Amino acid sequence: MKQIVTMQDISCVGKCSLTVALPIVSAMGIETSVIPTAVLSTHTMFQGFTFHDLTMEVKPIMEHWKKEKFHFDGVYTGFLGSFEQVELAKELIHTFSKDSFSLVDPCMADNGSLYPSFDTAFASHMATLCKEADIICPNLTEAAFLLGEEYRGNNYDESFVQETLKKLCTLGCKVAVLTGISLEEGKLGVYAYDSRSDEWFQYYRDELPEKFHGTGDIWASTFFGALTSEKGIERSLQIATDYVVECIRITLEEENHITYGVNFEKAIPYLVRLLNE
Repeated sequence: MKQIVTMQDISCVGKCSLTVALPIVSAMGIETSVIPTAVLSTHTMFQGFTFHDLTMEVKPIMEHWKKEKFHFDGVYTGFLGSFEQVELAKELIHTFSKDSFSLVDPCMADNGSLYPSFDTAFASHMATLCKEADIICPNLTEAAFLLGEEYRGNNYDESFVQETLKKLCTLGCKVAVLTGISLEEGKLGVYAYDSRSDEWFQYYRDELPEKFHGTGDIWASTFFGALTSEKGIERSLQIATDYVVECIRITLEEENHITYGVNFEKAIPYLVRLLNE
C-alpha cells in the first residue's frame, strides 16, 4: 500500500482541507498520514469560527517520524497560515519526499484578491515553497501573486496561460497546473505544463451553475491521489476534474442541499470506478 502525508488545517464542520483530503486519498487505496496545522470550529465560510494554532506541534511530530524512520510515497501541502508553517512545509518536503514526489497547493487567494490574513510578502514567501515542490496547482489569482504580476481576471487567452505556466516552472517546480481555466464560454477546466518533457495538458467540462466552498481542495486531493496511484499527469487531471464535477452534480440534485460543501462522500464509488478504468 502506498503511503502519503498531507499538511494542512482541519475544520470540525465544513468540507475542505483535511476533512476532504484524508477521506478522499484514503478511499483511493492510499494510507494517508496527516499533519494538522490548526483546528477550526468550522471552515471560514462561517462567521465567528474558533481557531487554534498547532504550529508548535508540527516540528515534534516530524522529529518523532524521523526517529521511527517513516517513509512516504508523496507529500502534499494545502492551506498554510503563516511564514513559519511555510518553512516547516519545506522541511517536511526535504525530509520525507527525497525518493518520492511533492505537491504544493498554494491556497492563499481567489477572484483577484489574497485571503484576508495574507499580504504580498506572504505570497512571495509561498513562492519559495513552490520552488521546493515537484508539482504546484495554483489558480490564476494565486499564480499572479506568486509571480508578482497583475491579475488579469477573465481577460486572457491560451498563449497567456502557457506563458504563465512556463513562468511558474521557473520558480523551481517541475510541473505547474493552473486550475479554473476557461478558454471557451461555458467550459471550465485545468491546464498543465511539464517542463521536463515540454508537454502541455488540458481538460475541460461544462461549467456548472453553482460554486461551493472546498472544491479546490477536493480537486487537489484527488489529483494528488491519482498521481500517487501512478495514473500520470494527463489522466490524473481528468480523474480529479471529473470527480469534482460529479460531486457538484450529486449535490445539486439534492432538494435542500447544504451550501457549505459538496457531497463528495456519495461520489466516492464513482471515484473508485475512475481509478479502476
